[in-house]
Amino acid sequence: MERFALQKLIDWKDSRYRKPLILRGARQVGKTWLLKEFGKTCYENIAYFNFDEHEEYKQFFENTKDIRRILDNLTFASGSEINPGSTLIIFDEIQECPKALNTLKYFYENANEYHVVCAGSLLGISLAKPSSFPVGMVNFLNIYPMTFTEFLLACGNINLKNYLDSINIIEEIPDAFFNPLCEKLKIYFVTGGMPEVVRRWAEEKRVEGVQETLSDIISSYEKDFAKHTDTKDIPKINMIWKSVPSQLAKENKKFLYKVVKEGARAREYEDALDWLCEADLLTKIFRISKPGLPLSAYDDLSAFKIYLMDVGILRKVVSLAPSAITEGNRLFTEFKGALTENFILQSLKPEFEVTPRYWATDNPKYEVDFVIQRENDIIPIEVKSSTDKNNTSLRKFKEIFSSEYEDKQLLRVRFSLRNLCLDKDVLNIPLFMADYTNRLISLAKKNNNTLP
Repeated sequence: MERFALQKLIDWKDSRYRKPLILRGARQVGKTWLLKEFGKTCYENIAYFNFDEHEEYKQFFENTKDIRRILDNLTFASGSEINPGSTLIIFDEIQECPKALNTLKYFYENANEYHVVCAGSLLGISLAKPSSFPVGMVNFLNIYPMTFTEFLLACGNINLKNYLDSINIIEEIPDAFFNPLCEKLKIYFVTGGMPEVVRRWAEEKRVEGVQETLSDIISSYEKDFAKHTDTKDIPKINMIWKSVPSQLAKENKKFLYKVVKEGARAREYEDALDWLCEADLLTKIFRISKPGLPLSAYDDLSAFKIYLMDVGILRKVVSLAPSAITEGNRLFTEFKGALTENFILQSLKPEFEVTPRYWATDNPKYEVDFVIQRENDIIPIEVKSSTDKNNTSLRKFKEIFSSEYEDKQLLRVRFSLRNLCLDKDVLNIPLFMADYTNRLISLAKKNNNTLP
């Protein structure tokens, strides 16, 4: 399978400002596979150390911070030479050895000619502890589930991917491409982007295999709740996890603690929610009060929505059978369009540095599903799970905040099952082109010279 993050690893390798690299991401998004593939394609050899499988490796870091002594021990353990620049040193499950995590500082300061990369399950939990690693001494790379475009490649649909790559003007997509892409997107909503699930679908084309693999992944997450948290927090984490379908099935998807448990309060459950976010299993999207720069300055910390890290896992968690793929657009519209919103967020996160927000008013009720910060532009996004052209909330957003944009014309984005088009200042992007959002915004501004 092809992962676009491989190019980012190559850029890291070639950078004169390279530091030890930490890959972040949920369990089973393919971090270990990606690092090994990177090592095979870009280095002469790999020195691989898994601190979970071989606890004895931890001893190398217990009593010394001398990088030369540590490298000698690693060399003996690997059975081959570890050479600067030509050997990729991989520390896997590094969260099991906090002292190795801390030693990255000394690799950077005293032996940066060695190329060191790290990954681990629930690494976000370890990194949330300030003492776990030296700030400023490491690089980070977030790894996400496979995108829809990567899914197309994995399934052998390179012609469809190449067509999408070739689009350089905002105009209607011919049915010969539009219809197959919609059908492939339905399949992606069933499988999601977890590499093992995609691999089984690509090789077997069996829904049963997809369901089985998704169940195994979800079970492994739920086992982590018990293995990696305090006993008192396990029930709270489980309750929040199991409340996700109910949270997203509401018309107003604002997170409510009372949906987790009747009478539940934020102070009792917010640590459990933060744990799930730090484990990269959930994403928290804050409501903003206005579209200002930076977006984070206008967060309403009391109002937020949560989404799962993968649309396939969400579909399995809400028990929507894969047979929905044969029922028109049900996969897109089910659960108040929650699957579609989750997919769009999943696509936007790798594209934009700043986590999206959302905007809403309570009385009367208007809601813009996502607001993104693209360089110095703030762009509102509406997500439609059908061909609906209703832009009520986008119009209200423009009406209220037009003065915030001074003399600029506000570009608004709508994702839907309608074809690609630019209607004045509203860019309609077909759902299957969500991975191309940044590029399409650039094309829209180029095609419409009234946009800044």
